[in-house]
Parts: sequence; structure tokens; C-alpha cells
Amino acid sequence: MSKYILPSLIILLILYSVIKRKNTYNSFVVGAKSSFDLVLTSFPYIATIFIAVEIFNVSGLSVIFADFVSPFFEFFGIPRQLSQLVILKNFTGCGSLALLEDIFATYGADSYLARAGCCIAGCSEAIFYITAVFFSKTKVTKFRYAIPVGILANFLGAVTSCLICRII
Repeated sequence: MSKYILPSLIILLILYSVIKRKNTYNSFVVGAKSSFDLVLTSFPYIATIFIAVEIFNVSGLSVIFADFVSPFFEFFGIPRQLSQLVILKNFTGCGSLALLEDIFATYGADSYLARAGCCIAGCSEAIFYITAVFFSKTKVTKFRYAIPVGILANFLGAVTSCLICRII
């Protein structure tokens, strides 16, 4: 069933454009051109975030910082083993998935840590990446509260995830 969703959406889009008497091909070309401009505009910001995340991981700062904040996290019910995941998820989605894979291998896919890690990975967002992409395309220059509120939301999601997984 799922293999028919994308072709169905494409057919519906073409039918919609025919009914509205729009030039489908021209609209596609204009959209592709504007997406190319988006890539050129946002690439420096995205590259900067990727480099910063890689330096953060390779230097070992993510492990040191996770060890430093893990007592605080444990006070709120987040296990020490998930501290690095909670921190890393703010920076990168792919890196946090690799860390989640390590949790699966170490503790088992059916363990409390694996379930809580999945919930944390699913309920949080790569705040710094999203911020870089969003603010590179908008004219917003004052994003004073965006990052702290995003980090707080990720943290509260992690606390809630651990609590729910503990109950279940």
C-alpha cells in the first residue's frame, strides 16, 4: 500500500494543475530554480554547523560535557547512559542516531535505555541545525530566545520520555 502513496500524490498534483490550468512543467522548473538558490544561500550555515558538531564529537567535548551534566540529568530522571544522547540530539540528528545504535548494541533493543533513547530521539530536534537553516533564509536577526527555548523543550521531552518509558 505504501508504495502507491508517492505516485498517487504525483498524479493528484498533475490533475490539480490541469484543473487549475497551470503549466506544471514550468512550475516545477521555477520551484527547482528557487530550491537551488536556497541551497546556495543556506550552505555556509549548514557547513558551519556540521563542522562544529564534528569538532564537538571528535574532540571528546561531548563526552566530557555529558559526564558533567549527568548528575543534573539523573536528578530529573534521565539515566547517565542517555546524557550524551540528550546533548548530542540538540546538534545533530544523524550523530544521535549513531549513538542510539550503540545503546542498542550495548544494552539491547528491548531495554529501558533503548526505549527511552528512542523516545528521546523521536521527541527532540536538532536545534542548532534547524536554527542555522531557518535563520539563514529569514530576515530575523534577533533570535535571543529561540535556542534556549528549543533546548528547554528538548530537555522536557527527554524527561517526559524517560518517565513514560519507566511507567510502561
